Amino acid sequence: MNQPLDDRQYAPATQRNRDAILSVLSEVLPATGTVLEISSGTGEHAIFLAPRLAPRHWIPSDLNPLAIASIAAWQKEHPAANLYPPIHLNVCDLKWAVEQQLLPEPLQGLNLIEQSIRAIVNINMIHIAPWAACLGLMAGAERILPPDGILYLYGPFKQNSNHTADSNVEFDQSLQAQNPEWGVRNLEDVVAVAQTHNLSLFKTYAMPANNLSVAFQRN
Repeated sequence: MNQPLDDRQYAPATQRNRDAILSVLSEVLPATGTVLEISSGTGEHAIFLAPRLAPRHWIPSDLNPLAIASIAAWQKEHPAANLYPPIHLNVCDLKWAVEQQLLPEPLQGLNLIEQSIRAIVNINMIHIAPWAACLGLMAGAERILPPDGILYLYGPFKQNSNHTADSNVEFDQSLQAQNPEWGVRNLEDVVAVAQTHNLSLFKTYAMPANNLSVAFQRN
């Protein structure tokens, strides 16, 4: 059996959605500052988006050590001056690594006072995680983002408790078969949680393959 040449993992959907995501991020992100990507997965979005969104800085993160290794391996192949090494981050923690007085080693060269985190990007997480992850994400965004800071979500959503496509029904069923705590979330429920954390719905965008981009702004 052939062994992988390095730690890089591949998510085929990245090739299909990255240009559409870039288009929306170019419109909604603050012009400067640092973007914290939550649940960066394989790292393919980070290495594509970061150089195209300069001069913003980009911090990838993940909970899974295999994902951290994949992000680092992709960065080795596609380095960018504004892309920092990945950090371990669990959205359910009461305080995230970037909130600590002493930054984790990969971020020692980043001055978060001059280059403060002004946006959080989260692609394809809240449906492949327990609801607690969505709650933790919103709580962290409230703590970290400044007024007018942006929280960006991408993925499939139900609207008014209804799926927007038959393919999303099948996807939702497959997720819940893997873990009953997973599943396509109702957009109105996500918006309601955001509002309790001083985040207002800014704009939604229809995206390829029956997904949505959802941008919130910190009050």
